[in-house]
Amino acid sequence: MTLSFFDQFMSPTFMGVPLMALALSLPWILYPAPSARWLNNRLLSLQGWFINRFTQQLLLPLNTGGHKWAALLASLMIFLITLNMLGLLPYTFTPTTQLSLNLGLAVPLWLATVIIGMRNQPTHALGHLLPEGTPGPLIPVLIVIETISLFIRPLALGVRLTANLTAGHLLIQLIATAAFVLLPLMPTVAILTSTVLVLLTLLEIAVAMIQAYVFVLLLTLYLQENV
Repeated sequence: MTLSFFDQFMSPTFMGVPLMALALSLPWILYPAPSARWLNNRLLSLQGWFINRFTQQLLLPLNTGGHKWAALLASLMIFLITLNMLGLLPYTFTPTTQLSLNLGLAVPLWLATVIIGMRNQPTHALGHLLPEGTPGPLIPVLIVIETISLFIRPLALGVRLTANLTAGHLLIQLIATAAFVLLPLMPTVAILTSTVLVLLTLLEIAVAMIQAYVFVLLLTLYLQENV
């Protein structure tokens, strides 16, 4: 049976049991546990430095009320980066190419920011639906448009992450297949294609990190509007 290029995005199963839970729990096993020592090894020091720097950059647009989300946002960032990077390894599965998983992360977190805004400052939260100085005849139309844009936010978060990773994986597979087919026919062209494949892989490593950062950054901006 001929396999489709999209078969790599199917959720793996073992004896009929989906292995999505195993793929989601694997990143936490790879990271070292924190130590109570005064001096840590290089890996723990690098991990701590990265988390501290990222948290500082993440909390810049937030006021004091949003600092309570620091641990959650930093953990989500590391989790997404790890899943995206592991998915670039051969014979692995990338859970973040599944729209259901990305929406499962985006919708509850977006909804939490909206609920916080409605609870703490309902007038200010509802004020986002109607820009100041709007002409009277345009008020009903703008309220409908802003409400739709508000509810599209979690969908945009999930689709952006899914589409970028899916497109990158498809490009890598297409170019790798082309290089494999061209190798016995035109070795020079196959070598050039392999060079493009290496460069594309480096680009996908950057995309995997950037998309995780964008996902968390947009959540931070949504949170800033409601705290």
